[in-house]
Amino acid sequence: MAVVALATLACGSTARLPISAGIGPAPELPPPRTSLIPTTKIATAVGWPAGMTPVGARGTRVNAFATALEHPRFVYTLPNGDVLVTEANAPPRPDDATGIRGWFFKRFQRKAGGAAPSANRISLLRDADGDGVAETRSVFIDSLNAPFGIVMVGHDLYVANTDAVLRFAYRDGATAISGRGDTVVRLPAGTRNHHWTKTIVASPDGRTLYVSIGSNSNAAENGMEVERDRASIWAIDATSGAHRSFATGLRNAAGLAIEPSTGALWAAVNERDELGGDLVPDYMTAVHDGAF
Repeated sequence: MAVVALATLACGSTARLPISAGIGPAPELPPPRTSLIPTTKIATAVGWPAGMTPVGARGTRVNAFATALEHPRFVYTLPNGDVLVTEANAPPRPDDATGIRGWFFKRFQRKAGGAAPSANRISLLRDADGDGVAETRSVFIDSLNAPFGIVMVGHDLYVANTDAVLRFAYRDGATAISGRGDTVVRLPAGTRNHHWTKTIVASPDGRTLYVSIGSNSNAAENGMEVERDRASIWAIDATSGAHRSFATGLRNAAGLAIEPSTGALWAAVNERDELGGDLVPDYMTAVHDGAF
């Protein structure tokens, strides 16, 4: 599978190559730099100061649509303009991040704000007057298991938990959905579950769901058996739950999208960590059926 474009450099020590070296179908890949202590550079999580906002593109203005969310992960706009937000943190993973490297990993997670309980819910934000600020907020779906991706097909809302795709019946204008939903298909998870986020999109005809499943390690350091069905994108029949591997060898395709004019599936892939500031470049690519 050809690399079409680069997103950003991988997590690691100070980069030495210019950004241009990692763009295009043949990025420059210097020799890896390894060490017992991971070569990682983690930003400290801080909030925006009062009265400050990001600077938008020329002709645009940025303001806070909603605040005080608990680890907001994914935003999805419903046909009526309501905005759904998944609020989740990592599920319990007792067999992940063990040993010396695991100790450092957990320290980095705390520094980045990741070591916190998971809200495990989807919140609905409604901006009835269109002023760019949500006047109302409600718990739309609760008691989920580390939810991430959301997609609507007809009047069915599909939610990608860390361990399953669930289907909920949606009523126009609803501010909450009760019940546990129907399980469409179970997803690889378990007590290691290294890349726990699951992204979901639907084909243009709504018949196929594409779900990304990240690798269960950084570089298969725990053996290949725990990587079964991981580092891949599944194609799932939205009605029956029958599934197959659509593409493999994608370490952690955390972002999926359908290109609207062609219907092609695209992915943004997070690549290897801890090999230095220039390795391995994250990238965006068109995903082809059967590709590696």
